[in-house]
Amino acid sequence: MALIIPVIFIFVFAFAVIKKVAVYDCFTEGIKEAFNFTVSLLPCLAAIFMMCALFEASGLSDGLTKLLSPVFGFLGIPPELTKLVLIKPFSGSGSLAYLNEIITAYGADSYIARCACVCFGSSETVFYISAVYFAGIKVKKLAMPIACVLVATFVSTIVACLVCKIM
Repeated sequence: MALIIPVIFIFVFAFAVIKKVAVYDCFTEGIKEAFNFTVSLLPCLAAIFMMCALFEASGLSDGLTKLLSPVFGFLGIPPELTKLVLIKPFSGSGSLAYLNEIITAYGADSYIARCACVCFGSSETVFYISAVYFAGIKVKKLAMPIACVLVATFVSTIVACLVCKIM
């Protein structure tokens, strides 16, 4: 497995030489495009990071956790996971810290910790990924794709907790 990347690199380089492609020129052109994309991405990422900080600092996270815990419990999601489910679409590192708290509090082999691990692993930081993907293609209508991903994430969380309960 350690040789896969070097083999791919050598294969691509050899193919480029056979096709008489100016490898170095193409490489530097690609870097220039990547740099421009990265610079255009910075405002979107700054907005996402500020949203995450405001969500936590404003107390909205705690308020939503208290409000939604009974609903999540009714749907089969342990109420202890409410904050993890709410934080994960915004912040990967924040949700990882909360996952660590759950495992420490309930033990690694507990039902709640298993559910938390599966939910953490089967979901994504929706707003961060949306900022990265959609900034590159200049999409302005983001509400529907983000809503679809959030609904799919929530359904996968319900299913993950059901599977953890069965196993």
